[in-house]
Amino acid sequence: MLERIRTYLSFVKFEHAVFALPFALTSAWVCAGGIPPLRELAWIIVAVIAARSAAMGFNRIADLEFDRLNPRTRNRELPTGKLTLTQAWLFVTISAAIFVFAAYQLNWLAFWLSFPTLAWLFGYSYTKRFTDWSHLWLGSALGIAPVGAWIALKGTIELPPILLMLAVTFWVAGFDIIYATLDEEFDRKIGLHSLVVRYGATKALWVSRLLHSVFLFMLAAFGWVAKLGVVFWVAWLFIVGFIAYEHSITEPGDPRKVNTAFFTVNGVVSILLFTATALDIALR
Repeated sequence: MLERIRTYLSFVKFEHAVFALPFALTSAWVCAGGIPPLRELAWIIVAVIAARSAAMGFNRIADLEFDRLNPRTRNRELPTGKLTLTQAWLFVTISAAIFVFAAYQLNWLAFWLSFPTLAWLFGYSYTKRFTDWSHLWLGSALGIAPVGAWIALKGTIELPPILLMLAVTFWVAGFDIIYATLDEEFDRKIGLHSLVVRYGATKALWVSRLLHSVFLFMLAAFGWVAKLGVVFWVAWLFIVGFIAYEHSITEPGDPRKVNTAFFTVNGVVSILLFTATALDIALR
């Protein structure tokens, strides 16, 4: 049973929930002006994890034919047979159902928006087949999380979560370009699209730097509109440093350095943002 659980967690890269969940929690803390009601907070966490699990599982199913051919991905759970397609589809279906149920537990607006949200999340899986800008679609898919958390608590859409959504969109798009350098040769050979394939890794990384600059600006705008204090702004300066460090260590096609830039640095960024925001509000 434990081995089966580990297989499913690996199937959806559960540890990558660190990219979306802290931003949803940041939005929730700002919306509530502190710790949100525990019932709503619990359902927000369930919704974020379930939506991400459904989207990631669907992506693995949609990309199966490519994952079998790509040396970097052929050892994943579906290509190796650790999970069958039936098991994968069942996992996606259950995760999507949990997400919709969690939204239903929050309010009617969250419930009705859960369906187009799933469509948008699933739609990302096909973008590399037709657009070089799939990175932005992925970013927007994760950017839904802070808006969703705000809707879950207030049933409205306001400026602070929109700014945070834009920040997440450009942040994720920027580091997804870095990650895409690992598959430049394969994607070009197989006919998949990305900015790395279109412009080459070196030029694409400059686009990544531009997107991350916009991320920092949007994050600052969020802090300003949300009237956050000195703790947030100190954290923002550290985040600027982490983003600069991320780009300084990135070497196209180097899995070790790309994974450090992609997962480690960005995981720290998201956790730091939430921690600083929560502490800032608590001190106020």
